[in-house]
Amino acid sequence: MHKPLHTLLFAVLVFFALALLSFTFPEKGILLGNKLSLKFPTLHSLLNSPAPKKDISKILAAADNADTTVIDPDNGTVTSTTTTPKDTVRKKLITSLQYTNKNALTSFFSSLSELKTSNKSIRVLHYGDSQIEGDRITDYLRLKLQGQFGGQGPGLISLMPISPSITNKVTWGNGWDRYNIFTSKDKRVPHNNYGVLAGINRFSNYKKVSDTSSVITSDLKIVTTKLGGSNATTYKKVKLFYGGSQTKTWCEFYDGPALSGADSLESGGTFRVKEYNVGLGSLSHQFKFSGKDSPDFYALSLESDYGVMVDNIALRGSSGTFYHQINFAQMKQFYDYLNVKLIILQFGGNALPAMKDAAMCVNYAGYLRGQINIIKKMAPQASIIFIGPADMSVKEGTEYVTHPQMEAMRDAIKKTALETGCAFFDMYDCMGGANSMASWVDQKLAANDYIHFSPQGARKIATLFYSALISEYNNYIKTKK
Repeated sequence: MHKPLHTLLFAVLVFFALALLSFTFPEKGILLGNKLSLKFPTLHSLLNSPAPKKDISKILAAADNADTTVIDPDNGTVTSTTTTPKDTVRKKLITSLQYTNKNALTSFFSSLSELKTSNKSIRVLHYGDSQIEGDRITDYLRLKLQGQFGGQGPGLISLMPISPSITNKVTWGNGWDRYNIFTSKDKRVPHNNYGVLAGINRFSNYKKVSDTSSVITSDLKIVTTKLGGSNATTYKKVKLFYGGSQTKTWCEFYDGPALSGADSLESGGTFRVKEYNVGLGSLSHQFKFSGKDSPDFYALSLESDYGVMVDNIALRGSSGTFYHQINFAQMKQFYDYLNVKLIILQFGGNALPAMKDAAMCVNYAGYLRGQINIIKKMAPQASIIFIGPADMSVKEGTEYVTHPQMEAMRDAIKKTALETGCAFFDMYDCMGGANSMASWVDQKLAANDYIHFSPQGARKIATLFYSALISEYNNYIKTKK
């Protein structure tokens, strides 16, 4: 039987052994592999209280004051008022849009101002990484822009979305597959015609078709939910973008239970559009396909004839350095046809974990410079806004702190964006700067990975971004009076 003195002595010896280990253990740990290291907490980290959390209360208050969205508690649907942000927010935004080219947003703002007196539609393409998956951030921009300037429908949708969306639910039959280029080129695809979403879908693989090839049948169904707001459910057209099939494909389109169209999709080509009118009040549509080969399906679009279409193009895992791999002529066809007036680029988060020093950040920004210049040639009529990466935390001891290269990455991207004539929105600064992500996690506005926003957090960021955008638009209008 152990005596109490022996137990106390053992505990003291263990404490001193651990204290000695904390003094002598390498601060950066012992590397066990390429991505694995063994670390031991320092005595300082054990005895000292954690650093105080970043105070984001003013930021959240500004977002709440600026958000004029109304949520119906009975069904969860959202509607938008046409009021501008409250004076206290409009006079001093947490983060404003930055640009050195005074005409950086002129093309977009000019097109917006003309919508009230025209029957045209314009397009806003929001490209980004997983931060915008599920229509996050984009849905609020769409809600506000369509509420103020007109337009209906959620816009462009992949036939096989990687992640679910609150706005649309897509289901598909057997044989469907994705072929993407936004992380790396899919080696199964014998061309570079990936379309406006940087990815295509097919219901059969690439193979040589002969007269004896069997006929393949498949289907696809898309349902629009009311969670995207009233404007998202009142679209009048469904457009199917396709091309590249070796043979004609029979296509039946159902608007709700009613057969609304039945015709062949043409073979060949890299840019074809099939358009269907809808107006039966149904938010469910189905395609039934039959043919010896599948076309390359580039996108669906649910839209109206006029107003603003705002498209969520979430590219999981992408760093935004793929545009040089896509068929330039085909992408330009898309941008011209869609009448794209604003392109939002939101990248950097996927590249940050690999950054070891500031020089690597500058090198990455150099790649982005090339991509931006390509986009400007494909869509010379469009303004471009680059949204910088959000704060990203790494664990140091027992605390989560900002990635050591976060600010170097932000600075390099910002410099590139401004030098290429784009506007820049500093999301890192907007959410509070260094070590702010931990506070967003504590408020349940970001996920426990300390990287991604929650839906509630994405709404806060979207509100602040839209406030900055509409503030600049209002300034533009004042100069035109």
